[in-house]
Amino acid sequence: MEKSSKRAFLDLHISILLAGLTGLFGRLVTLNEGLLTFWRLFLTVGIFCIITFFTRKFYKVKLKDFFKIAAVGGLLGLHWVFFYGSIKYSNISVGTVCLSLISFFTAIIDPIVNKHRYFKHEFLFSLITIFGIVLIFNFDSGYRTGVIIGIFSALLAALFTIFNKKVAKYNLETVLFYEMVGGFICISAFLPFYLHFFPVKNIFPVGLDLFYLVILALFCTVFLYYFQISALKKLSAFSVNLSYNLEPVYTIILAMIIFHEYKDLNIAFYIGFFAILVSVILESLYVAKWSKKFNKTN
Repeated sequence: MEKSSKRAFLDLHISILLAGLTGLFGRLVTLNEGLLTFWRLFLTVGIFCIITFFTRKFYKVKLKDFFKIAAVGGLLGLHWVFFYGSIKYSNISVGTVCLSLISFFTAIIDPIVNKHRYFKHEFLFSLITIFGIVLIFNFDSGYRTGVIIGIFSALLAALFTIFNKKVAKYNLETVLFYEMVGGFICISAFLPFYLHFFPVKNIFPVGLDLFYLVILALFCTVFLYYFQISALKKLSAFSVNLSYNLEPVYTIILAMIIFHEYKDLNIAFYIGFFAILVSVILESLYVAKWSKKFNKTN
């Protein structure tokens, strides 16, 4: 493997590890999920603006495209709210495992939005995932609220992935910047209503919360996508997407090491997680086989 490819794979796995760390901040930051997402987006947009000021690299898009990209960013912001909500109402492992349903929702919604035929293998692998989620849902009634919120998180993530394809005509840095702006606008509009139903004493992060949020915005958002974009310059989108199946594994391992979550999980969770892992491996092998076959015929 040439040196540039090795560097690309290193960048890719750094980005996956940073993505895996994202869920840990859902537990570390004491602010509720709405405020956590708001401040993450606020700081991320601020960091992008500072980078733009010093690099003089401005992100230019047409006004109609801005609204499209910003709307997709709104989906991402709402996904983060539900993702962190799932973690706070259950734990990191449960909230992360629920994201495995993204493929199920994508299999149902993507053919409708992009008008292509359904693929049987996607439903088959998704049924295995659903079996795993059902086991996890039943392993502890105290985590059921977190699982339900996690299912909505996966639905929003699937919608984000699907509609993100429609704004891909600009480079990744430009799309990312305006998605963050759109997410910030969406959550800013949503936050007053959220705080009305879930009031808090303090909306401003202080102490460790502020420190964690800066790390989350800088490393787990800006740097994460920097390394991902760097990897995409040398690797195929297929390789990147396939490797990102490791993200939940990284997150759960880190949660078990740092927060000792293995003490809260029983055999039903592990069987459910194993079923989900099997579905991810089967899907990865199928896609890899299909990609190899496609490349031979072209």
